Amino acid sequence: MELDTDELLASLTPREENPAIKTYQNTVSVACPACEKPFDDLVVCKQNPTSLNLSKQLDLCVGVEDEQAFIFTHKP
Repeated sequence: MELDTDELLASLTPREENPAIKTYQNTVSVACPACEKPFDDLVVCKQNPTSLNLSKQLDLCVGVEDEQAFIFTHKP
């Protein structure tokens, strides 16, 4: 399945950005392209490599487009 990031990002609410990542919140229950369940947040990795410090336990799905990682978070 192809990851259509332009359409996906247009549906999400931007939250935080720094040099390494940009985060978006899924406020309209868009389905995850990997598992087809609604996801909570999307983390776009802008640097390679990027380190993520997670403050809570999350289930993750990952997609890649143009060598950029897209991490879809799901609260268990």
